[in-house]
Amino acid sequence: MKPSIRNGHTLEILFIAGIVAISFSAIFIKWSQAEVSVIAMYRLYLANLMLLPFIWKYKQEIARLTLRQWGLLVVAGAALGLHFLLWMGSLRFTTVASSTVILTLQPIVVMLGSFYFLRLHANRAMIIGMGIALAGSFAIGIGDLRLSGAALYGDMLSFLSVIAISMHMLLGKQLREHISAYVYNFWVFAFAASLIALYNVFNDFSFGGYAQSEWGLFILLALIPTLFGHYLFNWLLKYMNASAVSMAILGEPVVASVLAWLLLNERLTLFQLGAGLFILLGVWIFIRYGKETSRK
Repeated sequence: MKPSIRNGHTLEILFIAGIVAISFSAIFIKWSQAEVSVIAMYRLYLANLMLLPFIWKYKQEIARLTLRQWGLLVVAGAALGLHFLLWMGSLRFTTVASSTVILTLQPIVVMLGSFYFLRLHANRAMIIGMGIALAGSFAIGIGDLRLSGAALYGDMLSFLSVIAISMHMLLGKQLREHISAYVYNFWVFAFAASLIALYNVFNDFSFGGYAQSEWGLFILLALIPTLFGHYLFNWLLKYMNASAVSMAILGEPVVASVLAWLLLNERLTLFQLGAGLFILLGVWIFIRYGKETSRK
């Protein structure tokens, strides 16, 4: 399966589609008036509801899961849930461009994690591509970053979310070697949503009473950035290295910033647009010529 996928450039097409899908996440969250933890909970539970009708096909695989795999699924789900709480919370205090640009630190954390935990190292092309993309990413948000007040708090939340999603990505890389994308996503989404649900109960946040427009946003979040975004990237983990998949986050500020400009009236300068080209160039170099090798 791997050779045919790579020769047909299917991975690259799916990778780009995933970037576009996750970029809508910030827009939907900005539109919603609900608590961010409630949004995150329903986003994941509704995604699971969409997956539920076909889970019976994987009952034998689920029965074969080991105790260690269940434990890693719980931790991976908790890391994803924590990421959503922190990152979605950051959007209440800072701009889409500022929040998403901080997420571009993810490939660095994932690459360091791969180096220390998976005993892999990057070649020169990966480092060059990452450097170009990171330079462009920081340029995109430079006009919106603020080092004081609420914006700084939002930036800190976004940074902490990077640590959480990087842990989720590294665990996912290990689990996806032996678990199908469907089973992996179903249980990770379920554990993440349940963790957030406990958080909502503890804080006495309402689970109901929301307008139809809010439920519409919950469904859109479950369908587009979650299933067509996170699910797709978790599927790609079996065919691409974790650092390469994490590079998707570098394309998100480009698309998300343009969407925020068009739909939220958050101003985007020509300088930031030009910087977006550097991100795309860096991502292309990283994916096209990058290769992780094992350390002896």
